[in-house]
Order: sequence, then structure tokens, then C-alpha cells
Amino acid sequence: MADEPVIDPADRPPAPPGPDPIAELQRERDDYRDRWLRKGAEFDNYRKRVERERREHADQAIVDLVQELLLIVDDFDLALTVDAGEGGGAYRKGIELIHAKLGDLMRKLKVTPIQALGADFDPNVHQAVMHESSPEHREGEVIGELRRGYMMGDRLLRPAMVRVAKA
Repeated sequence: MADEPVIDPADRPPAPPGPDPIAELQRERDDYRDRWLRKGAEFDNYRKRVERERREHADQAIVDLVQELLLIVDDFDLALTVDAGEGGGAYRKGIELIHAKLGDLMRKLKVTPIQALGADFDPNVHQAVMHESSPEHREGEVIGELRRGYMMGDRLLRPAMVRVAKA
């Protein structure tokens, strides 16, 4: 040990510049903070997307149910057009009561019938099934309704099946 030369630290060559430990820790901190903020934003977007999809599924379930109920409303509308004959007054009254309850339910769900007769044909809410020549009606006027159409708010549930006048 005595044979080894003693080197004065002032005589040593300067150490090569290495990474600054403080700067490295700050970079690492900034990286973690950036990742944390990104994950928070991703989770917020995920939460919003899941909530939107849940609402869309619930709305679609209601629409599907209402469309099935419309078939029953159609049957009651048809039943009310038939003459009950003698002794059928009580039967007709029962049909009218059930029909009225279904109408109330549809109003609560904001389901409204599309007014087709006399209106101009609109392919957004009407489905033309027949075109008939009719001199007393204008071109494109709806002259008959084969099946009533319905809207739920501003959403089309079912287009009205109509007959349209042609010149």
C-alpha cells in the first residue's frame, strides 16, 4: 500500500459529465404525471361512452316494445271498424276501453300518429304502396292510408303505408 502513489484529488482529470440526477428525476416525474393525466382522460372518455351506449340500449328497448305494442293498437283499430251486431254493445265498449288505455300509454311515451290523409307525400314518413290516378286530387297527395305510421318524439317508429295520387 505504501508503494502506491498518492494522487491528489485536485490533480485528477474531471469526471465525464454524466446524467444530472435531479434532471433525470424531474423527467421521470413529468413522464408519470403525463401518463396519469392520459389515463384519467381515457377513463373519463370510457365512462362517457359506456353511459351513452347504456342510454342508447335503453332507448332501443323502449322503441322495440312500442313497435310491438303498435301491432296490438292496429288490431284494436281494426276491431273497432267491425260492426258488433246485436248484443255486441258490451263487447264493443270493452274494446273501446282497452283501446283508450293503449292510447293513453302511447301518449305518455310521446308516441304520435302521423297525419297522412291529404298531406303531400313525404318519403321520410310515408311508404307509398299504391299510386292511383285521381283527377280530384293534386299530384303527390296522400289519398288513402293503409296502415297508420307513428313517431316517437322526432324519431320515426313506423312509416305510414299510403296510396298516392298521380296526375
